[in-house]
Amino acid sequence: MTKTSDSGYKWIALSNTTLGVLIVTINSSILMIALPDIFRGLQMNPLAPGNSSYLLWLMMGYLVVTAVLVVSFGRLGDMFGRVRMYNPGFLIFTISSVLLSITWMTGAAGALWLILMRVVQGVGGALLMANSSAIITDAFPSNQRGLALGLNQVAGIAGSFLGLIVGGLLAPLEWHLVFLVSVPVSLFGTVWAYHKLIDTGIRRPGGIDWWGNLTFGIGLIAILVGITYGIQPYGGHMMGWTNPWVLAGLIGGVVLLALFTWIETKVEHPMFHIDLFRIRAFTAGNIASLLAALGRGGLMFILIIWLQGIWLPRHGYSFESTPLWAGIFMLPMTIGFLIAGPISGVLSDKYGARPFSTAGMIIAALSFWWLAAMSVNFSYPAFAGALLLNGIGMGLFASPNRAAIMNSLPAYRRGVGSGMSTTFQNAAMVLSIGIFFSLMISGLASSLPGAMVSGLTSHGVPGAVAHALAGLPPVAVLFASLLGYNPISSLLGPQVLQALPSSDATYLTGHTFFPALISPPFHDGLIVAFGFAIAACLIAAAASYLRGKRYVHDDDVVEESAPETVRR
Repeated sequence: MTKTSDSGYKWIALSNTTLGVLIVTINSSILMIALPDIFRGLQMNPLAPGNSSYLLWLMMGYLVVTAVLVVSFGRLGDMFGRVRMYNPGFLIFTISSVLLSITWMTGAAGALWLILMRVVQGVGGALLMANSSAIITDAFPSNQRGLALGLNQVAGIAGSFLGLIVGGLLAPLEWHLVFLVSVPVSLFGTVWAYHKLIDTGIRRPGGIDWWGNLTFGIGLIAILVGITYGIQPYGGHMMGWTNPWVLAGLIGGVVLLALFTWIETKVEHPMFHIDLFRIRAFTAGNIASLLAALGRGGLMFILIIWLQGIWLPRHGYSFESTPLWAGIFMLPMTIGFLIAGPISGVLSDKYGARPFSTAGMIIAALSFWWLAAMSVNFSYPAFAGALLLNGIGMGLFASPNRAAIMNSLPAYRRGVGSGMSTTFQNAAMVLSIGIFFSLMISGLASSLPGAMVSGLTSHGVPGAVAHALAGLPPVAVLFASLLGYNPISSLLGPQVLQALPSSDATYLTGHTFFPALISPPFHDGLIVAFGFAIAACLIAAAASYLRGKRYVHDDDVVEESAPETVRR
């Protein structure tokens, strides 16, 4: 054990890396609520034909970049020092946040600038995410890592929900503040990191695996881009899964990742250490983390659409105010994380990860069942209880699972192992969004068009206009709900509304017509989506149970003579 482990340095390392993870995850969700104000500032209609790509890439580009780069940056951390790679991450994040906050262009040029700078911000985020867990693991002894990594992990997951609140509060005041708010925090973190963090881990010099980096990066980007465009309409289809470019991206990406796996078994200094999967605790923990992220990732989008498109308007909230209130009404989930995460981290240091991570996934599955059993126009106390239960379940799981993964790694593989684990989690988030959106769109496509035609024509909308609107892809309806727009007002347009009797126009754009229209097909999609989440959580619980008893690599247990790892 190093001197820094006995001193206050470990708390400095935990505080700084937790701040880094928090700012990265806040920025992963901060745009979700702020997008309507951002597009108004850019003088663009995100629902206009051709503009949906800008909308998707503003949301997804940041996630795609962090998912692709964390393994490479973790490997570089093992080679050159984790702090040496972590510190530039804070600096890049700070500079990109400044450049985002001074955006002066409008229209397509402004949207492309924001997307480009979000990609650069994602590079900084990937440097922070790839090395934070390894820095903490280096600084803390094995019997305290559950608490330390638990606090770090909970801050990261809570950040994705806090981003909703921050974006909802700042965007109506001035949309540039959504990006400017990160500047003082990341600037403070940058200066603090450069002055206080030191490398305490074991370095393993080696060459850079160029072929591995290329095949992995291009393959994963192809799959994630394919998923992003797969949820958009193509030709006469509601979604783009038959688009030749989407199919080429998905199939080509899988082929490249298969080639990458083969390359990693042949090169002298691989980027992705396949041999780490021989460690059962590492493999089981990553499988569980992947499945938990699949169940959780798209949930945020579904709950926001549920609140913004149906429940909040039905209860008197204006469509324009629903983004902020959706974030506020989801706070019980964050509270659950904050309660359960640190407690499970402390207890897992004493009793091991298996009971807490397994129970956490079972509790999360029960919370999804509870949500699926609710009516679309639910009672909020019951909804808040289900969200709180979900947060407790995910919090019980996340901290012990992350600590168990990091404890199982040899000291000189903590960077790449952390990057591998983060890659599974981030890629699963993007994949989950594609899965949940596809399930929801499939549910809407079967019954929404007919309901929309009959509802619109009964209130004076010409049949041709009603059929044209019903023929729009359901993703446009989902995006209208997600953005907090008045859906019927946005989709019909002012000319059609002005030609209608005022009573019909008022009813169609009021608080009851659209929620009542979308509720039955939306509920069908909810059942399927929550069923998928339940299955993912139960399989994750099984993987967590099969991880075995407490498992710590022998770097920290010098009195044992096992050549690789010890179980205790």
